Amino acid sequence: MSKDATRDLIERYFTAFNDHSIDGMLACLDEDVAHDVNQGERRIGKAKFKEFSVHMARSYREELTDMVIMVSDDGHRAAAEFTVHGEYLATDEGLPPANGQTYSLPAGTFFEIDDGKISRVTTYYNLTDWIAQVENAK
Repeated sequence: MSKDATRDLIERYFTAFNDHSIDGMLACLDEDVAHDVNQGERRIGKAKFKEFSVHMARSYREELTDMVIMVSDDGHRAAAEFTVHGEYLATDEGLPPANGQTYSLPAGTFFEIDDGKISRVTTYYNLTDWIAQVENAK
């Protein structure tokens, strides 16, 4: 896949994320996508990705800004750095109680691309920072 085609694919994925379109994100993914969740276990397949995304939509409303996308010369790898602006809507198991707290934190995602689809999504952010923000929100 060309560098430009990979960039377009990643941009479509993040546009779908910001549009809260799980189906739009799924359309960018390989059937056997590996999804590495920050502070969690690897999930394999679109069904697991959808399950995770539905759960996240219930607990969080997020928008990604300040997006910078980097693509390898061969188009097989990409990374993005961005700022997550969110609202904590419903208490997530093992985390502080939710009451509509807002947060903003830097994050990044790494991608592998195979046959025109995203075959791996690995996201990182500072969970300690997020917890401090929601615990100290007024």
